[in-house]
Amino acid sequence: MMKRSGKVQFLFWLFSFAIMLYIWIVWTVVQTFLLVDGPLEELPQEKVALIFVLYGLLALCTLAGTVISIFIGNKRYSNRFGAMFIIIFVSFLAGKSVFG
Repeated sequence: MMKRSGKVQFLFWLFSFAIMLYIWIVWTVVQTFLLVDGPLEELPQEKVALIFVLYGLLALCTLAGTVISIFIGNKRYSNRFGAMFIIIFVSFLAGKSVFG
């Protein structure tokens, strides 16, 4: 078994946590806004607050992973976290364009 440094392991778990947060955000949005029986009469404030908190945590994790991977010179995780930033930005723009 190959032993990795603690920094690379931290990047791995941070990236895994960021992916789980993104999946949680997508599932919450789909469940709240797309899988409803009828039209939404009012926005569920607790779900919207949860989505914003999760987006904040996701941005924090992604930013931390990007900074740490740049500091230690790990190009692979720099690319992964950069792609995660692009995915976050595109999904945020898509949500903004759909829901106003």
